[in-house]
Amino acid sequence: MSLLRSSFAIGAWLMPGATLQRAFRLFGTPMPGGRFKAHTAELAGASVESLAYGHEQVTCYRWGDVDRQPLAVLAHGWSGHGLQMAAWVAPLRRAGYAVVTFDQIAHGRSTGCRATLPLFADVLARVTDHYGGASVLVAHSLGGAAAMIALSRGMRCDHTVLIAPAGDPLDAARRFGGFVGLPGHLSARLFEDFEALTGIDVDDLQVHRSASRIAGRALVVHDLEDREVPWCEGERYARYWPAATLLSTQGLGHNRVLSDPSVLAQSLSFLGGTPVGERVVSSPNLPFGFA
Repeated sequence: MSLLRSSFAIGAWLMPGATLQRAFRLFGTPMPGGRFKAHTAELAGASVESLAYGHEQVTCYRWGDVDRQPLAVLAHGWSGHGLQMAAWVAPLRRAGYAVVTFDQIAHGRSTGCRATLPLFADVLARVTDHYGGASVLVAHSLGGAAAMIALSRGMRCDHTVLIAPAGDPLDAARRFGGFVGLPGHLSARLFEDFEALTGIDVDDLQVHRSASRIAGRALVVHDLEDREVPWCEGERYARYWPAATLLSTQGLGHNRVLSDPSVLAQSLSFLGGTPVGERVVSSPNLPFGFA
């Protein structure tokens, strides 16, 4: 890690343009460990299917009858994989749902090498549409950001549970830059080439730009001690999403919150119509002001 940080520090001084491109490639490349974990994970009785997405193949895992039962879609986060969400399958099946999860492009058993947040959102929408639309959506980390974007663009879902959702790609770039030793002035330019090539303004992908357009109900679950995605990003979801509430946990971090029995129980209660969490009240004293 120290060698990587040193190489970025020296490269930023000698070849800033090339170093910035190298940083963005690394930023968009998932950690390889998720591939291994996906291939060694128990299938837990899932039917494994492959769905074409352009030149790539998305691996999907299905439980239950998607034609006869309401569908719950599970969306993993960055460097994760679909079977990471397996703790949700049995409770959702007992509640009467068919369940589908999947490996994002460049993740798990799916093909591809690199991914972006807009790609995450597009693949989520493609999978959901392929299986006939979702009644319930459970999304973790960057999967939560993808869910927010897909829903704000017209994807329909009655109830959404967001677990430690990422809400600010600009701040994620800053955190990534600090992690790899990229100077702040280059971290702020991390998305330049991406924006030029795609025409997407990354600022528009921040949660407070889009969440207010979503009609369905949502429960946002975020741990106060999350070191990967700050709690304040989950709070922003709950504040700007008109029909969202916030459930704050403590001591579970970014990943254990995903399978915590209490979180699962309260989330299923929310899906069953029981009020869970608190409605966040807007205030000009909070960052980003009124929702």
